[in-house]
This record gives sequence, C-alpha cells and structure tokens, in this order.
Amino acid sequence: MKSIFYAAQSRGHARHGWLESYHSFSFAGYYNPERMHFGALRVLNDDWVAPGMGFGTHPHDNMEIISIPLSGDLEHQDSMGNKALIRQGDIQVLSAGTGITHSEYNPNADRDVRFLQIWVFPRQRNLSPRYDQKAISDVLKKNELGFVLTPDPQGPGVWIHQDAWFSMGEFTEHTQGEYRLQKPGNGVYIFVLEGEMRCADRDLARRDALGLSELESIEFEAFSGARVLLMEVPMQA
Repeated sequence: MKSIFYAAQSRGHARHGWLESYHSFSFAGYYNPERMHFGALRVLNDDWVAPGMGFGTHPHDNMEIISIPLSGDLEHQDSMGNKALIRQGDIQVLSAGTGITHSEYNPNADRDVRFLQIWVFPRQRNLSPRYDQKAISDVLKKNELGFVLTPDPQGPGVWIHQDAWFSMGEFTEHTQGEYRLQKPGNGVYIFVLEGEMRCADRDLARRDALGLSELESIEFEAFSGARVLLMEVPMQA
C-alpha cells in the first residue's frame, strides 16, 4: 500500500473578501507541482461564500464537477436551463462535457455557505453535458459509510462518467469501520470533514487528508467522533 498525507494547514489558501477557499490541489493562483491531482481527482476546494455573493457565469468543459454543501444553501443556474437550490444534505453533479456555462450564488442575505467543490476527470471527452442533484440523507446512516456518488445511473446518490465512488459517513467516538474498494487498481482519498480518526497508522484531524493506493480495503477508527468523505478514483487520470 502506498500513502500520501495531506495536512489541512498545507493546503493552498485564497481570500477574496466574499470568498475564502482552501485548495487541496493546484488551482487558480495556487500552484504546487507536487499537488496537481490524486489520480482522476483533480480539484478539491473547501469554499466559504459570504451572504448574497457568489461566482458569476463562467465556462467549463470535459470535467465532472461535484458540489456538496456543508452548511447553508447554494443557488445554481446553467446554460442547459437548470436553476436549482442546493442545500446541506444534497449533492450536485455537473458533467461539463462539450461545454457549459454556469453560476453559483449564496442566495441568503443573513448567512454564509460552506461547500466542497470537487472536479474529477471523465473517462471520455466531449460527452453531452448533463445535470443531476439528489438528497443524500436517505443513504447516510450513523456509524456507516454510504455511497453518495457512483458510476451507475441506477445507483444511490448521483452518478458521473468515471469509475469513481464517493462515500460519506458520521461516526461516534471509538467506532471502527472498513472500506473495500469497488474496482481493482483504484485509489482512495480520505478527507476528514470534522473530528478525528485514525487510518493506515496515521492520525487525521479536521480537514486532514490521506491518499491511499495499491490496496483492496482500509480499516479506520473514529476518535472523538468524525465525519468523513471517501473518494475512490482511478489512479490513471
């Protein structure tokens, strides 16, 4: 098994007044040649957006873009005619394919929004753009990992054009768990949203991450209670 540890404080950081963002991988003004991607996982941004502010209309292509609100709401509008409100407890995917434009705003005047913006390389280029959004509360159970994203259009959560599986879980103190990879050769990127846990002989705190490859399964233990996002992706981008 190979492992790469990503300490929370080592991430890139950008502050733009209305936006504060932490970049796990090179993005915009943050460039680190040793942190370009983890396999097919290209971007993991931990974003804070002030009330009434947001990202104006901008283009994307040939990327699977996933948004997961951690608190607050996010309003989405795109060139395919979709307009939706994404809330905490939802997951959204935008397959940019041949090209789309979209905007993202915090529609609330009295509270901020915190969300994860995640980009995954698709397995095929120049596909037709598509949009999907689902509530994930039904697939999340205490002290268990639940799939919130898969490659299967009939699976739980949303789906993308890649052999990737995202799982989320919230674990109480001293709870142990195991994750078995869905496809041989994939790796898994473990991102601790809250709390503390131990995985692969490594103690992880809030917003720490661990990239693992060349493995079939991984065991972990929550210390003081933990909320975690596991992203299984192909290692060949």
